[in-house]
Amino acid sequence: MTTRLTVLATGGTIAGIAGSAIAKDYRAGEIGIDAYLEDVGALGLEADLSGRQIANIDSADIGPDVWIPLHEAILEALASETCQGVIVTHGTDTLEETAFLLDLTLPATKPVVLVGAMRPADAVGYDGLRNFANAVRVASDPQAAGRGVLVVMGDRVFAARDVRKVRTRGSEAFRGFPRESLGLVSPSALEWFGAPWRPGAAARFAWVDELPEVAVIHAHAGLTGEAVERMVGTAARGVVMAGVGEGNFPEAVRAALRRMRDCGVFVVRASRAEEGLVDREPDDDSNGFVAARALNPQKARLLLQVLIANEVTDLVAIQRAFDGN
Repeated sequence: MTTRLTVLATGGTIAGIAGSAIAKDYRAGEIGIDAYLEDVGALGLEADLSGRQIANIDSADIGPDVWIPLHEAILEALASETCQGVIVTHGTDTLEETAFLLDLTLPATKPVVLVGAMRPADAVGYDGLRNFANAVRVASDPQAAGRGVLVVMGDRVFAARDVRKVRTRGSEAFRGFPRESLGLVSPSALEWFGAPWRPGAAARFAWVDELPEVAVIHAHAGLTGEAVERMVGTAARGVVMAGVGEGNFPEAVRAALRRMRDCGVFVVRASRAEEGLVDREPDDDSNGFVAARALNPQKARLLLQVLIANEVTDLVAIQRAFDGN
């Protein structure tokens, strides 16, 4: 039986055009979903695809204005008896953030797969069609349900919590941490590395249209507490410090963050390093800080926003969410 999938398009490089097969620069979000699915039709994929344009922009411009209608459209598709799964085409620059936010706020009842491309549609070696065909393979597999939101890039299947963009160019620009990937995929085959861990699970957190302001500050040599206070400002409900090494920063910065915490601002210690855990340290209890564990700064920001919006303000509960529990 042919699988029926809903494709929601947001733009990005996968829908981009350079005007030349070898040009360096290109315009993201130029191809509409109808035209894209017409091109996809020539691939002979064993799926019935229906498309809807949510946006057609560079993913650097993605934010709540797109997230809100995208989330609504996914819920609508998941509720339909005729839809077996959802594919979201997305630019790669903020793909991991959209995927993680959706993973926190969607049920794990049917496959939801995000996919993008590192090269525009008219470039030599365009990877978009292969990535999309791989996404169709994943979204069509009943075993994809119960794994949360997934990302398909470069013949690999990643969990939304793990995936991160680690290179500015090249088709192998995505990696997973701490789980490298959940499976290997091609247009004709799919191999999972383990069983689903969230079969039929409800959304972890309720969706909210307005997320509170949370600042992200990257630590560097010579950073002062005064500079951090200026960058965070007075409107932020939280701050994620992308510290050096295992989430470290100068003592003057630590003192400034303690003052913010005393005023009710939530503080998360993350790392500016590409990979590695940020575990709790002895002073975190007395300082009232949270350790980001495996989440990078941009994902730590989103999780803290969702927690605050859902009125999860107990530090033990917040830390448990960052631990992945």
